[in-house]
Amino acid sequence: MLSVIYSDEFLDHKTGNYHPEKPERLKAIVQALKDAAFAEKIVWREPTPALENSSVMQLLVNVHSPGYINKIKEIATTGGGYLDGDTPVSPRSYDVALLAVSAWLDGINTVLTSENPAFVLARPPGHHAESDAGMGFCLFSNAAIAAYYALEMQGINRVAIIDWDVHHGNGTQAIVETNPQIAYCSLHQYPCYPGTGRATERGFHNNVLNLPVPPGSDISVYQPLWEKKVVPFLTEFQPDLLIVSAGYDANADDPLASVNLQPQDYGLFTNYCLGITRKILFGLEGGYDLDTLSQSVVATINSCLR
Repeated sequence: MLSVIYSDEFLDHKTGNYHPEKPERLKAIVQALKDAAFAEKIVWREPTPALENSSVMQLLVNVHSPGYINKIKEIATTGGGYLDGDTPVSPRSYDVALLAVSAWLDGINTVLTSENPAFVLARPPGHHAESDAGMGFCLFSNAAIAAYYALEMQGINRVAIIDWDVHHGNGTQAIVETNPQIAYCSLHQYPCYPGTGRATERGFHNNVLNLPVPPGSDISVYQPLWEKKVVPFLTEFQPDLLIVSAGYDANADDPLASVNLQPQDYGLFTNYCLGITRKILFGLEGGYDLDTLSQSVVATINSCLR
């Protein structure tokens, strides 16, 4: 069995008719999972309401500046607006983003209790959100917040984050790279938005591994990187928990980048992660072609259930 943490409230973050990060992304994934051969092995869990989860605001103010948090709240409560040209805030976006954080924290609890993977199916995404600025469709830095939360748990001394979104998680890296208890590894297209993630960026404790790949890369490029770089880096770090920023926009059909992965490739990536630990929290980041996005999530979860 595998837990998927999801709420229809995540559909209430409205981004506009033509924005790629739209509610239909979650609808497509939910339908694909309900149609999957393993559907009866999924346990659907509602996230804890943010107001009932005291850790949400406590961790949020440790990761993000109060001024930035209040800015999102103010934009939402006054009818909506934009953090930048790509990052809308609708009237319910602040509440939904808090619920997304709560869902990621619930995911940590689920993984540590079951010692098996779980998947957080939430939006808005988070890996571009820096401590005092949202960008790239992201409001709060969900993966980084979840990592700091995990470190509060008994027996968790090291947390690794693997980010396979096609875009570098500039926000996640900036927030965790000063902490020797957190490792961050990203495979991403370069050059590409947001322009960060050079291989020379190693973190403050040699705890960052960036693996930029050129446009047109496919599994023949990614597989050696996993086997020769990612797995050794994570194995040496010896994480007690692995968090995956699971973006699926490196698919060949995705409109926002130029990498040529296929949905089944994410099943292979998942197998590499499972070889390190079964304590894995997957959390949705990007992925904007609805068919390949949903197929990729199915491939990820299918690998976890084998």
